[in-house]
Amino acid sequence: MNKKERSNFTGTLGFVMAAAGSAVGLGNIWRFPYLAAKDNGGVFILVYIILALTFGFTLLTTDIAIGRKTRQGPLTAYGLIHKKWKWLGGLAWIVPVIILPYYCTIGGWVLKYMTAYFTGQTEAATGDGYFTGFITAQTAPIVFALIFLTATGVVVFCGVEKGIEKFSKVLMPILVLLIIGISIYSLTIKHTGDDGTIRTGIDGLKVYLIPDFKGMTFRDIFMVVMDAMGQLFFSISVAMGIMVAYGSYVKKDVNLMKSINQIEIFDTAVAFLAGLMIVPAVYVFSGTEGMSAGPGLMFISLPKVFNAMGKVGTVIGALFFIMVTFAAITSSVSVMEAIVSGLMDKFHLTRKKSAVITTVYAVVGMLVVCFGYNIWYFELKLPNGATAQILDVMDYLSNNIFMPLMAILSCILIGWVVKPKTVIDEVTRNGEKFGRKKLYIVMVKFVAPILLALLLLQSFGIDFVQFVTNLFK
Repeated sequence: MNKKERSNFTGTLGFVMAAAGSAVGLGNIWRFPYLAAKDNGGVFILVYIILALTFGFTLLTTDIAIGRKTRQGPLTAYGLIHKKWKWLGGLAWIVPVIILPYYCTIGGWVLKYMTAYFTGQTEAATGDGYFTGFITAQTAPIVFALIFLTATGVVVFCGVEKGIEKFSKVLMPILVLLIIGISIYSLTIKHTGDDGTIRTGIDGLKVYLIPDFKGMTFRDIFMVVMDAMGQLFFSISVAMGIMVAYGSYVKKDVNLMKSINQIEIFDTAVAFLAGLMIVPAVYVFSGTEGMSAGPGLMFISLPKVFNAMGKVGTVIGALFFIMVTFAAITSSVSVMEAIVSGLMDKFHLTRKKSAVITTVYAVVGMLVVCFGYNIWYFELKLPNGATAQILDVMDYLSNNIFMPLMAILSCILIGWVVKPKTVIDEVTRNGEKFGRKKLYIVMVKFVAPILLALLLLQSFGIDFVQFVTNLFK
């Protein structure tokens, strides 16, 4: 695609809203609250904020700067940074290619639950077999996933300014207002258990916020750091080509550092609010044992919580699943855009052709994922000990293997091959100040690659803490 013809975000606001929309997805909503509850509340939040301002900042700055400097999507951008590293673009591009089909499948699940709350099926949605019965059906999951995918494809088809930016500017403020509203409500509720124990939203807030370092070992702290690092990939959409693609649409006169700081603040605030919205509510009705990760939290635990709230729970549940639908679509749009921008730049296709090709591919991939819960069902033991079906295998490959690997190689490229000056010069091209410049250099060259290597080892089931312990025995 000719660089002169490349679309742009109209300004800083459009870019920040689109980037934040990418980050505010299912990972923030169903994973952050669970990790916060699991990892001693405030301990996890404290570690997460520190890593967001250091590790996350480094990866986010690198991706966006590469995109704007090259004016290319992930598939071709790295070859322009260093011609011998063009293969890295293929690795960056394959991540969203893997993610899109299963993300749209999960988006279909969200649509199903939103529909349930608007059609009076709230009681049924709390049943133990409701979720399993739905995802193992042969038709319904495909129909809802197709609707979700169509909505995603239409936004991307319309382009950067008229599609992605316009869509994000409308949806993101609504999404944030819904999260804030539900968060405030979750702090006001209380419930008396069968044993007479009274739990309130404020009690849940304490579970969420107050750090508890008592009894924590080095292994515990190490696992909190690894959990927070893994969550950051979801929270800021790095190492999957998305921010490279979005960075390529940022005008050269935009203050990049200011935009990056705003994205950091927005993403961290929304992740925090997601926990504030969910942890107190689940704690009030189910205690800490009610917290679970992933689909179990959103599609099983929370519907039970909404049902326990009585009539108001139907309203809160409906608003919640509207919010989750918005969050899922803004994220799926960014995943599809990373693929589409790569096709446009590599093969010089029009946006419309690229969007259609990507949508057709996503339909095929989505069918494979949906059939993985019925006619093609199998169970596979992953290196990290988890039992997986097709969707889980795709999630493991993209999030646990390719994303950390991509981030490590990106740090090596910028930190040691072309040097950090490549990114620094792009960020300061208009005379802007590069805040945290020394921190960036140290992180991209030394700290980030080491942390990422440890995260990758963990994904392969290698217990680093146990390895070190055995080493010094």
